[in-house]
Amino acid sequence: MKELSKYNIDIYGLEDKQYDYDMESGDAFFEELDQDLIERGHFKTHVVLNKSATMIQLQFHTEGAVTLICDRSLEPFEEPINLDDRIILKFGDHDEELTEEIEMINRNTNKINVARYLFDFIALSLPTKKIHPDLRSDEDELDLEDDEEEVILVYSSAETEEEESGEEEKIDPRWEALKKLKGE
Repeated sequence: MKELSKYNIDIYGLEDKQYDYDMESGDAFFEELDQDLIERGHFKTHVVLNKSATMIQLQFHTEGAVTLICDRSLEPFEEPINLDDRIILKFGDHDEELTEEIEMINRNTNKINVARYLFDFIALSLPTKKIHPDLRSDEDELDLEDDEEEVILVYSSAETEEEESGEEEKIDPRWEALKKLKGE
């Protein structure tokens, strides 16, 4: 916990204005957290804290690299990280996560620890396929860069305009016979 205590920000008694914090960490940060995703890494983070009477806005800019294990070769490699993220902490009566970006914290909170936010931002920025740069092909590069997957439409219940106009012009003769019986 000694490593993670470097990420405490005392908010009690802060005036309503902007504050800047610079944080730097390495392997000890990832070892301290109970996780298996990242073994080693080093990064620098610049945190801009905007405090107002009702909320705290935290903006993070993180640069560095983390060591990952390749899914194909099981060899370690460094993946660069360059992130810009934001968290809003609203003052309330209890602690609650409202959305991905907004959390409610108790008014009496003296300090906040941003280590969890930093790890979450780094973990979410990692590619789903962890492939060593030497083994990446053009197709793998596209997969890593694009968040959108190719979608193939298998079934659609919506009718196209051609189908609708074709049905009005050409009616099944069996239906015509039934309409005659009905008297239309």
